[in-house]
Amino acid sequence: MIPPSSPQDPSIIAPFSGAQTASNSPAGLIRLNDLSDSRLSDVLDLSDRFKAGVRRPELAGKSVGFLFFRGSLRTRTAFEVAVHQLGGQGVHMSAGSDFWEVEARDGVVMDGTAPEHVRDAAAVMSTYCDALAIRPRPAGNAWAVDRRDEGIHAWARHASVPIINMESALGHPLQALADLMTLRETFGKDLAGKRIAIVWTPSPTPAGPSVVHSMLLAALRSGMQVSLAHPRGYELDEGVMSEARALGAEHPSGGLEHANTARDAAKDAHVVYARSWMSLENYGNSTRAASRVATERRDWLVDESMMQLGKEARLMHPMPIRRNLEVTDSVLDGPRSLVYQQAANRLPTQKGLLSLLLRGQ
Repeated sequence: MIPPSSPQDPSIIAPFSGAQTASNSPAGLIRLNDLSDSRLSDVLDLSDRFKAGVRRPELAGKSVGFLFFRGSLRTRTAFEVAVHQLGGQGVHMSAGSDFWEVEARDGVVMDGTAPEHVRDAAAVMSTYCDALAIRPRPAGNAWAVDRRDEGIHAWARHASVPIINMESALGHPLQALADLMTLRETFGKDLAGKRIAIVWTPSPTPAGPSVVHSMLLAALRSGMQVSLAHPRGYELDEGVMSEARALGAEHPSGGLEHANTARDAAKDAHVVYARSWMSLENYGNSTRAASRVATERRDWLVDESMMQLGKEARLMHPMPIRRNLEVTDSVLDGPRSLVYQQAANRLPTQKGLLSLLLRGQ
């Protein structure tokens, strides 16, 4: 674990880690760092083969449970199709309609709204399914609490099958896998030295920082040069940034820099990665957050003139996209755009991950 940059409150700024997972739990994927370099390469190589048309019933006789505590479009669809194409069975469940909320904290008196503890739910679900994929719902009140990802770690502690993170408050490793595959298809497997601009975009409903956190660390781990641009007050989690700085220092071909504007970041970039994310300063205060976004739209729209500042730059965005607020139609629908390719790559990369995690069971 990379030490936090400030000792005042390590519970708030310590880099996120899978260390909370019980040592006897099967290997799963809570964050991208749970995959070693060799296993990450294996997943991406398997993904290439699946995308090329390889069909193998590697999950025949196996079941994967999907528990969604909040909505999903690409993640859910890609996973269900992936399990089907691999010969397995997916079981989809949504909180509120198919099951109830669960308590993740240990040792509490359960006199609140949750009628069941993760400890019990995970133990039982592990007897039905060969893996469990979880999309938890952050409480949304305090970033210092939600960044701990207590929910996904509780499932990993108490389950006896692999747990896959389908996007927690702090990270979205599945999106990072698809993004890495897209970058490799576009620039080759060696991404060292390629320049990527990660730029904030405005939205009346900004997302959490999970996608940007995972993409930032994945790019730096690949030796890319990252230029990060956002308005003041939209700084990313300090624990993640501490880890990012350490990763940047490890690779002489790459590194992390901060740009004052999106245009500064896009200069000489090979990729412009656009994404809205909320202000962690205003986390839990929706009125203040909405007011702040409304005053910061100018100069953060990704348009043709911004893309032309790069080196034949390509656009990436994890979707959903607010057209002509985050990115113009001409860029999204033009030859620079990789967004549909990114989305399509959710299927082969999630097949590659399931194959790696489950075929040897």
